[in-house]
Amino acid sequence: MKLRVYNRQKALKLPREILKLIEQAAKLCVKRENFAFPCEATITLTDNETIREINRDHREVDKATDVLSFPLLDFVDGHAQIQPGDLDPDTNRVLLGDIIISVEKAQEQAENYGHSFEREMAFLTVHGMLHLLGHDHQTESEEKIMFGKQDAVLEEMGLKRE
Repeated sequence: MKLRVYNRQKALKLPREILKLIEQAAKLCVKRENFAFPCEATITLTDNETIREINRDHREVDKATDVLSFPLLDFVDGHAQIQPGDLDPDTNRVLLGDIIISVEKAQEQAENYGHSFEREMAFLTVHGMLHLLGHDHQTESEEKIMFGKQDAVLEEMGLKRE
């Protein structure tokens, strides 16, 4: 998996370890989901104001949120429906989509939930990646499946909820 991470915020100085943790979390999701195709995704780290604007423009919710996902693939019964336009013509990788994470919101939530900033950033990455990989939490049964997968990835990374 190819992952591009863009740090477009200036609210918090992020150590290189956070960027490595994000990459580890994203790649582990792809591995655990047995996504069998070479793929790529983009994660943009931003601030509360920018994610608020994106949330307003794309979801008509005028407030900051923690993570937004913009999947490019359709899934049917858990299987990606890959079309020719879903492949990067230069690399032949499947384009999964984009994730936007508010670093400010992640910091706030880590403090509110009483766990580390690292765990929160990994959690938001995993949550976003699972959306790109066809999961949702609109119903109780979907939520149970998706949240179970999130917990399993974080546990494998050694980032259990405290």
